[in-house]
Amino acid sequence: MQNIKGKVVAITGASSGMGTAIAIELAKNGAKVVLGARRTGQLQQIFEEIKSTGGEATYAKIDVKNKVDLVRFVNTAVDRYGALDVIVNNAGVSQLSRIDELDINDWEEMIDINLKGVLYGMAAAIPIFKQQQSGHIVNIISTSGIKIVPMQGVYAGTKNAIRTIAEAFRQESDGNIRITGISPGFVKTDFANNIKNEEMKTVIQRGMEQIAIDPIAIANAVIYAISQPNDVEIGDIVIRPSKQN
Repeated sequence: MQNIKGKVVAITGASSGMGTAIAIELAKNGAKVVLGARRTGQLQQIFEEIKSTGGEATYAKIDVKNKVDLVRFVNTAVDRYGALDVIVNNAGVSQLSRIDELDINDWEEMIDINLKGVLYGMAAAIPIFKQQQSGHIVNIISTSGIKIVPMQGVYAGTKNAIRTIAEAFRQESDGNIRITGISPGFVKTDFANNIKNEEMKTVIQRGMEQIAIDPIAIANAVIYAISQPNDVEIGDIVIRPSKQN
């Protein structure tokens, strides 16, 4: 696809779900992808799949809760390919509960990964982008931040925080660094497997079984956003099943 071939794209949370789909589809279109996640076994498999089809990839074990890991991650891209064109902050976690249940440990995990992890990714990439005078930040957000419902208050809060920060950054930027937010709805991934609240896990899994869309749809949204001419910025994309309320 135009403007994709040769781009160097770093993707967090690349070991499964949307992150994997984004990496594979970008590689198919000629991008050089740098995969980051905690699970190196899965990263190795995805790396080998991309290489077997003629794609270009490398990977690094990272934990987005560690800002040093994110710096090392973007430097992996620069050391290997000489540049970093795009960072996709995809890593995320969801724990669903009533606020008055006071699941503070789960709140902190979501804040550490969904909010601070994205900020760490931005902080690692921005100096490189400034030096290059070009770059693109893509944050994977959620429709949970658009439609506020019970049990998702803190999760939605972390996602809306990123939405707010991104809009401020867009206004502060001189246009050399673009920023895009992509908000998926129900997507066929293993995302719900880590939800501790069994009742909510069942609800989410049932919704996924009935209406969820393929993660390739999210990958295509990323491709659309980053394939635009340099003077065009795609701000926000909401992508969800047509049957989702």
